Parts: sequence; C-alpha cells; structure tokens
Amino acid sequence: MPDKEIAIYGGGGFAREVAWLVESCNEPLKQYEIVCFVDDEESSQGTVLNGIPVYGLEKARRQFPQASIVGGVGAPQTRMKMMNKAKEAGFSFETIVHPRIERSNLIKTGIGTVICAGNILTVNITLGEHVQINLDCTIGHDVIMGDYTTLAPGVHVSGWVFFGKRVYVGTGAVILNGTKESPIVIGDEAVRGAGACVTKSVPIGVTVVGIPAKPLVRG
Repeated sequence: MPDKEIAIYGGGGFAREVAWLVESCNEPLKQYEIVCFVDDEESSQGTVLNGIPVYGLEKARRQFPQASIVGGVGAPQTRMKMMNKAKEAGFSFETIVHPRIERSNLIKTGIGTVICAGNILTVNITLGEHVQINLDCTIGHDVIMGDYTTLAPGVHVSGWVFFGKRVYVGTGAVILNGTKESPIVIGDEAVRGAGACVTKSVPIGVTVVGIPAKPLVRG
C-alpha cells in the first residue's frame, strides 16, 4: 500500500514542527510522505523549506491531487480560513497524532486534528475538527473542545471544561476543573493568555490574563 501523501498548509515555525510530527508518525512503519508545504505568500512559493518544496494552493492541488492537507498555523481564525480554502480546492484532511502520547480509548477526535508529542489525554474527551494540541499538554476527563481550538505548549486542562470554537490558550496556562453540574465554559474565540490560571467561565471573545485570570483591560 503506498504511503499517504501529506501537504502542510503554512510556512512558519509551527508548520515545520508539524512536518517533524508527521515524520515521527512514520516510526516504526512508514505511512506518510510529506510532499510539500502550502504557503499563500507568493515570495515563499518555489522555495524549499527544510528540504520540502513550497507551493501555492492551486499548484499543490495540481501536483498532488491525492494528498491530504494538515493545518500548520496556530492562530484559530487564520487556520479556519486556510482549511476552508483547502476544502474548496478539493483537498481532504488528515488527523495527525504523535505515536508517543498517553491516551485512553475513550477519546473522540475530529478530522484534521493535530496532537503533538508529550501529551496526556485521559477519558471521555471530545475534540472537534482541526483542533491543535501542542507539546506537553494534559487534558482531564469530560473535556469538550470545539472546532479549531488551539492549546499552546504546556497547557493543563482539568476535568469538566467545555471549549467553544476558535479558542486560543497560551503557553503554560492552567484551567481548573468544573463539575458535571457546573462545567467551566470557555466561549467561542476567547483567548487565555500565557501563564493564566482560569478559575471560572470566560465569555465569548474575551481575553483573560493573570493569576487568577481576569479580563484584559486595554489602555
């Protein structure tokens, strides 16, 4: 059976890390071949990044019609726009999970999700489509993550936390546990700053920072 062709949408640092993640999934048996990066920046197209060619979306589709796309951008809204463009171009999506994570068999994972090395996911967890979980995060029981949610490295999520769509959680943030009767709810497009400690629900679109986390006041 031929290796599955993978194109990574993005040309920055995280896209290069996703390429490494995909290569790690080829151990001990090869299953993927990275065929290109996809970058909308015309100045990057036609270059080579870490030994992998960089194409625009249309050329990538022509060259590799059987390839699946993986998102290589951390910003949720940007990633959503890119994945919509890829879908319109006719690409399918691949879910990439590092082989060396700890997880139960009680996890539902949406298409296009990326889970990097060093993560621990416990039980009864639901991940939406195109979720990104970066390095060394922990996710407790009964957590739900909406589409395009992003956890930066070192985030710790306790049990009974519900994320909306396009949520971003910064490096080292902690979200304390809710309960079955009163889960902590993080609204759509909310942002948790790096190192924040979230102790209660966060409204839609609100950025919280600090310990305990409070809404950011812009001066």
